[in-house]
Amino acid sequence: MTAADKPEKALEFAMHITAPTTPEEGFDSFRRGWEEQTGAEYPAPAFTAGRAGEFEISARAVTVLDSVIADVPSTSLLGTLRGVPLYEDNRVMVHVVRRNTWRFDRRGVDRLTVPAGRFLVHRSGPPVHETARDTAAKVLILPASAVGPLRGDRLISGAADAPEMRMLLAHVRMIDETLADLTPAGLHAARNTLVELVGGVAAGRSDGSEPRLAAALVRAVKDLIDRRLTDPDLSPAMLARALHISVRTLHRAFATVTADHASIRTGAGAGAGAGAGAGAGAGSADTVAGYIRDRRLEQARLALRAPAGRPSVAEVAARWQFSDSSHFIRAFKSRYGRTPAAYARDCDHAEPPVE
Repeated sequence: MTAADKPEKALEFAMHITAPTTPEEGFDSFRRGWEEQTGAEYPAPAFTAGRAGEFEISARAVTVLDSVIADVPSTSLLGTLRGVPLYEDNRVMVHVVRRNTWRFDRRGVDRLTVPAGRFLVHRSGPPVHETARDTAAKVLILPASAVGPLRGDRLISGAADAPEMRMLLAHVRMIDETLADLTPAGLHAARNTLVELVGGVAAGRSDGSEPRLAAALVRAVKDLIDRRLTDPDLSPAMLARALHISVRTLHRAFATVTADHASIRTGAGAGAGAGAGAGAGAGSADTVAGYIRDRRLEQARLALRAPAGRPSVAEVAARWQFSDSSHFIRAFKSRYGRTPAAYARDCDHAEPPVE
């Protein structure tokens, strides 16, 4: 079944299973719950639970046509993944581990321990023995025919902060945030971008200059900016290096996404191209440098609201990398209509919020 055959709406799934007696019964309960909530079109992976030990797993998942995005915290998972039933072709599985480790063993040929901060990509056809205890991961399941061949069909591992994975995870976050509002055209656009980005992760590269990936690229850039706001070296050049793109490509992506948001706000162009990108940067500055400045000003504003232990204007300016207090004061007043000192005084005299 192809993406075109799937229901043109997203389906959601949520479950927590603790095996009362045996691991086999635990996974059977998990499979029944999965298919009751998502339907026969989305069969759960064929998994044979281990014969010993506990089985406890949770999942929150959404479907994007023929693909699935899931958050899987696993207290105890031991068994063998054997592919997906009822499908002629296999699935491509992506695990991005966020806590502890997930171990994979393909018939003793490929053995990988994937710790937090790394990912694994593999086909679901050949059996893979899995062990995960007190582990959390983002798991993606996509049709192998859409993603294309993997490198020798081997287990592929890498760092979660690799440029191509940053773009994929940024796109996944946008899907999570906008899923309820996606039109059928937007759902197809989100799915197609998801497939392309997973293919880029499997190949170890993504084309940041591809216009269809502009929203994912911009979101990845903004996520990186927000993590490095206090870094004095934060700049368009540093961001471009981190994502293995040119500065020109970076600026062009920002301009493309800004134009798309302007079209959406005026009611024009909210079609398939908007996809999951709507919301990637609406209401923010139109340039990379402008976005960095605005985010730093916002963090400075929040610091000035502190009721106790409030830093001085000079300390705030230094922390958020303004060249000096005068520069910070001018930028703050231009953005918020008051000087930082006046804003702090107004916060002191404001009535406390009603509980």
